[in-house]
Amino acid sequence: MTSNPPLRLRLDGKALSGNWRALDRLSGTAACGAAVKANGYGLGVRDVTERLMAAGCRDFYVATWDEAAEIADLCSGTSLSVFHGVRNEDMGSALESPARPCLNSAEQVARWREAAGGACDVMVDTGMNRLGLSEDEVHSGLLDGLKIDTLMSHLACADEPDHRLNELQYSALAQLADRTDAMRLSLANSAGIVLGKKYHFDLTRPGLSIYGGVQVEELAPHIARVAFPEAQVIQRRTIGVGKSVGYNATFTSTEPMELAILNLGYADGYLHGFSGTGVTHFGDKQCPVIGRVSMDLIAVNVDQAPEVREGDWLAIEFELPKASKQSGLSQYELLTTLGRRYQRQWND
Repeated sequence: MTSNPPLRLRLDGKALSGNWRALDRLSGTAACGAAVKANGYGLGVRDVTERLMAAGCRDFYVATWDEAAEIADLCSGTSLSVFHGVRNEDMGSALESPARPCLNSAEQVARWREAAGGACDVMVDTGMNRLGLSEDEVHSGLLDGLKIDTLMSHLACADEPDHRLNELQYSALAQLADRTDAMRLSLANSAGIVLGKKYHFDLTRPGLSIYGGVQVEELAPHIARVAFPEAQVIQRRTIGVGKSVGYNATFTSTEPMELAILNLGYADGYLHGFSGTGVTHFGDKQCPVIGRVSMDLIAVNVDQAPEVREGDWLAIEFELPKASKQSGLSQYELLTTLGRRYQRQWND
């Protein structure tokens, strides 16, 4: 990357640490971990992990063994777990890694047992119907003799506090408490933390809210924005009445208009959903997105900021709940699709 790319992502390290500390407090007596998969939700996994460790986090979760290898040296003396368990192809890496697998199927359990693997975590499917052993498999004794750190499940509807599945999943995991020798039970993700104390069990595993995501109103007072993308103006132009802008001419001007073309597009995670809905800012002046988002460029209306010139920087409106409504994308997608072309600048 050049030393001065036309995209930058300002990242608030104090907000990141503060968000985790808030979730830790909300977790009560339960330990509070952190999901740092998908490159730390798009923000840079090593930078994120170092800051969360400094804040006091001691339980980290990634999806794959490659992700574990990326931060294994940082996690000495802490707990690191790989959500997707062990395929045949993973066994060499898994047996050499300080990370634990989270076993998800009878086949993975057998594979780990036959290799005389050490400590592991186990995922139980209590209603998501995604990864995990069935409750019957756990009751059958399939896990007997395994050294299990955490027996966990994953809430499917935590962002819908009144959904009946939340209670069903809680009850299902609670009924397995004495069926294994697991040291800990874990169920709650970010939104699950505010469902109530019983959902905390021994360990919570927040993800999105560490990075500024707010899925339920109860989290809003506790969570601060972390990511602030900015893009540079490549060109200024004036268009007349009846002129179209961008691919497929989805926008046509009804009056003369001042435009700025920014070095930002869907290759950078600013996806098509922001076409005609996104907003940028020049100081306190709003500059809405005009026409379609393309791979590397967007056009914005700078009628309210005619002083904008080539080389100026505009802030992208990217507060996650608000940007999610603008684009129709989930807050998770908004973060994890942030591209590699941003210069990430941490402000601690």
